[in-house]
Amino acid sequence: MLSVFGFSLVKRPAIVFRMAVLQDKTIKGSLAERRIEDYCRKVTIVWCVFFTLNCGAALFTLVKSDVFWALYNGFLAYILMGTLFVGEFVVRKITAKKMPKAEPLSKFTPLSRPPDTILAYDGSFSGGVYKTWKDFLADTAVLRAAIGNEDKETWLLHAEDCWYFLTAFTALLQCKKQILLTANISPDYIAEITGDHDGAAVLSDCAIEGAIRIPSVLSAPVSAQESGSGSGAAGRTHFPIDADETRIIMYTSGTTGKPKAVRHRLTELEMDNAFVLSKLGEEVLKRKVCSTVSQHHIYGLLFSILLPFTAGVPFRRKRIDFPEEFQSLDDVPYMIVTVPSFLKRAAESDVSFNLKDPWIWTSGGVLPKETAEKTKNMFGFWPLEVYGSTETSGIAYRQSMDGMEWTPFDNAEITLNDEGRLVVRSPYIKDPAGFTTGDLAEILDNGKFLLKGRADSVVKIEEKRISLPEVENRILESGMALDAAVIALSGKRQYLAAVIVLNEKAKKQFAGAEKFEINKYFSVYLSRFFETVVLPKRWRYVDNMPLDAQGKKKKDDLEALFTRISGRMKINEQVLEESPSRVVLEFSVPEESDYFNGHFPEIKILPAVAQAEIVIRFAARFFKCGIGAAKLKKLKFINIIQPEDRVRLELLYKEEARRLSFTMTGADKSLPLSSGIILMGTEH
Repeated sequence: MLSVFGFSLVKRPAIVFRMAVLQDKTIKGSLAERRIEDYCRKVTIVWCVFFTLNCGAALFTLVKSDVFWALYNGFLAYILMGTLFVGEFVVRKITAKKMPKAEPLSKFTPLSRPPDTILAYDGSFSGGVYKTWKDFLADTAVLRAAIGNEDKETWLLHAEDCWYFLTAFTALLQCKKQILLTANISPDYIAEITGDHDGAAVLSDCAIEGAIRIPSVLSAPVSAQESGSGSGAAGRTHFPIDADETRIIMYTSGTTGKPKAVRHRLTELEMDNAFVLSKLGEEVLKRKVCSTVSQHHIYGLLFSILLPFTAGVPFRRKRIDFPEEFQSLDDVPYMIVTVPSFLKRAAESDVSFNLKDPWIWTSGGVLPKETAEKTKNMFGFWPLEVYGSTETSGIAYRQSMDGMEWTPFDNAEITLNDEGRLVVRSPYIKDPAGFTTGDLAEILDNGKFLLKGRADSVVKIEEKRISLPEVENRILESGMALDAAVIALSGKRQYLAAVIVLNEKAKKQFAGAEKFEINKYFSVYLSRFFETVVLPKRWRYVDNMPLDAQGKKKKDDLEALFTRISGRMKINEQVLEESPSRVVLEFSVPEESDYFNGHFPEIKILPAVAQAEIVIRFAARFFKCGIGAAKLKKLKFINIIQPEDRVRLELLYKEEARRLSFTMTGADKSLPLSSGIILMGTEH
């Protein structure tokens, strides 16, 4: 026995753990697997010590009387062994109560966790404003009652507050409703996808027309709920969720020109979480979760909501929108769920952080190695990238400090099809043939793989998937275009550019109009269907679309339309608000613009004189004032502007005094750039 037990300490896992796994099949892959294995190793060591001492004692009895020999080996040794068995059993039961236990959404009961268990927090974790297990049971009960009062089978859920999202999501599943998830809440977009489901009900914490407001439901007196379910009833009554029967539809950008509906069950989502926890559960348990991503996409739903709920780890209610917010999160270790675009902005900011032992997940796009290294220097952790999609869930991971190759997860099988596209088979994909991605890849001899770019027409702008045909079709639906082509261009960041052939109606309507007015028309129209961040930033209007001999659009010729520069007044702009005395717009200056020439030879920075000229030219266009400046009364330049930076410009003009004031900030209004007052001249 000493030989068997001792050998297993060298050839892991220990024999006690092997016996435990044979007895309890749920240990393998559980949240507590590593802690159980460590405990069993300690028990194995204890038994090895006992066997050694027992062997020595038995040998010692050989030199004693037969009675002494018989007393120890026939009686006392078994008493000691039994005492050790009983003692370890008691210790095991005590230890088991301290072991972390996964409680997936489909398995929880009202007694799964103590009532005071913290599930969510506001601001920083040490701020002390918490939501507990008791609150979770009470809020889901109230929302269940409100949902039950509506005769709707399908519900669109959009909640910016993660707590509201969790409770509403749970209540909808308990009521056996079909759930539609979308981050896009443009009125026409919502009307389109809810119309496909006979007018689905909308549940939200945002001001969406016709929506049931989650905060209003939860703030209403419990007695007003027709079902009579309150916090007390929530503690006694269990409403089970059948994971296999759940219906969750996530909307993403497809290749057909229409929003793509991807169906999921809670079963596969929880399998994904269980796998992550089995591998990295200890890292999750050490930290509190905070996120910069939307929970309406699969990555945010899995890592920002379901993962912390299952592990019993508190999550932050509000998403982090700006890198500066991390400066207040220096109280406890945090697990950060984010995307490459956020890390790029953080790396470009002049902000210092003092986080305690952070862990950073990133997904949704490619993270440049340079950005990953800057993240390590700023946050203290080299980001762990997860590769996957709405259709496949997690496929592989990497930390680029170890190389650019992706390592497939243990439960993912990858192959290539004849086109070189990556084909994935995993427990999350129901089709035995697997799922063919839109990514070209190269599989290496060691089983890892390298991504070689996209094979289809879906691109990612700021980590948001967008279908180029979908944007093109929306432009054609405006009734103002004969043809349209949308391509992705890369500057400081990737963005969309549109080429449009105007029809006769458009030519008549826009006769004599300036180009920015035409841009504004199409931008406003597309904003009904798409989020602002993915709208085309550059526009070209042509008489004929560039085509090849087969009648297909030539991408090289399309790109060439955006690289032909004439004149130094080269700006891409989008008007946000306009009145006789006030204009708000966003603009960017392309890298190739003459505005950057001859000022800073080492780095391209928009000089102060160029900023003043841009302000004056915009003022002349919108307010019809003189293009000259009589006096630069007050100018202040705070931060630099580089090529492709999105700048928000606000202009205020007092005509009687010819007084123009301006303010430039970053597009999100958080970064001040410049401001000033200019007395405009009368000369045009």
